[in-house]
This record gives sequence, C-alpha cells and structure tokens, in this order.
Amino acid sequence: MELLFLLLALIAGACAPTQAGINAQLRLWTGDAVLAAMISFAVGTMSLFVYALVLRTPWPQVRTAGDLPWWLWTGGCLGAFLVAVTIMLVPKLGAATMMGFMIAGQMLAGLVLDHYGLIGYELRPMNEWRMLGAILLVAGVVIIKRF
Repeated sequence: MELLFLLLALIAGACAPTQAGINAQLRLWTGDAVLAAMISFAVGTMSLFVYALVLRTPWPQVRTAGDLPWWLWTGGCLGAFLVAVTIMLVPKLGAATMMGFMIAGQMLAGLVLDHYGLIGYELRPMNEWRMLGAILLVAGVVIIKRF
C-alpha cells in the first residue's frame, strides 16, 4: 500500500510543473497571473465539487466551522499564493529550476514541520541523515540552475 502512496505522490509531483505551464499559457490569454490563478482555482473548485457529489461525500455541519482554529482557513490562501507565483516564475525560470527551488523550499519546511510536530504532523525529529538529504536536494537544485 505504501508503494501506491509513493506512486500517487510521484504523479501529483509531475502535475505541478504541468499545471504551472498550463496556467502560464492561461496568463497569456488573461494578461494577469492572479486572474489566471483565479480561473485555475475556479475550475479546480468545480471539479472537486462534482467529485464530492459523485462520491456522495458527507458534508460537515456548517455551524461548527467557527469552532475551528483560525489557521485552518489559511490553506486556500497558501494554495492561491503558490499557484499565482508559479504562473509568474515558470516563464522566467523554466520548469526544472522553478520546481527544484519549490521542492527545496517544501523539503526545508517539511523538515521543520516534522521536527516540531506542527499543524498536526507526527513528530519526526531532525537528524543528520534527514539534514544530509535536504542538503543534497538543495545541491541538486543549484546544479540544475547552473547547468
């Protein structure tokens, strides 16, 4: 089962530069990165809505939404920032460099989130092997950018 999850992560990762390229082309039509990101999110929201309807996913009680921690509402803002920035950067950096730096940022943030067990992550302390992996990843990104 873990192999399936790893494969899904690999496929989702491959979607990121593809989506960035598609959205960058959408920017050419809209003339604005934020507008292109908004259209991308609108299509994505409609797709998820249909998916939830088809699967008959039960909806949470709206009245309990106010009881959630404030930071649970920031995920959409982070996603919007991510998509808008990729639309701006991919034409300037190219897919490999942009994704390399994004993955390096994701890895560094992931190590911190794991180490401190923040926002619901299971505590996974930093060690020399995890840090070496991050250093090698950043070194790979530098090589990709340079050559």
